Amino acid sequence: MKQYFQIEISKVALLAALLIFFTINKSYAQPIQVIPAPALALPDQKGDTLRLAEFRGKVVLVDFWASWCAPCRVANKGLVKLYSKFEDKGLVILGVSLDESTEAWQKAIRKDGLKWRQVIDLKAWDSPVAAVWDVNAIPASFLIDREGNIVAHHLVGKDLEEAIARELKK
Repeated sequence: MKQYFQIEISKVALLAALLIFFTINKSYAQPIQVIPAPALALPDQKGDTLRLAEFRGKVVLVDFWASWCAPCRVANKGLVKLYSKFEDKGLVILGVSLDESTEAWQKAIRKDGLKWRQVIDLKAWDSPVAAVWDVNAIPASFLIDREGNIVAHHLVGKDLEEAIARELKK
């Protein structure tokens, strides 16, 4: 009987821990308030400076990633699907690479089939852009409304899809 009681307590503790984890992560996924997106100006694949401000009036998903980041490469597959679903409805995705190699970055773009605009900061983790955006881990995404405000961040899967659909309807 004692052993059974210990197992049941362990299950309860595990369920409580999972509930706390998902509650914390869910609240982390949404900002407390809408805040203006920081400036972003980096070179694109052609070497021209691309600015986030150029997309004012559009719904933009800013996605920080790198070619060497396995979770980023997995996330790219989902972004490809989202982009194909929402591109005609006005979604813009701006990929921000924290790679140190232009060649690795461009190879990953081709291999993953990324059709949206891409920029790179070859300073990688020393990137001032990543610091201003408070990017401490990748992938990291920020949904920007038509007025240039961050309305959601760090969303994935269905939550990201629903947030994009909601913003595009506004």
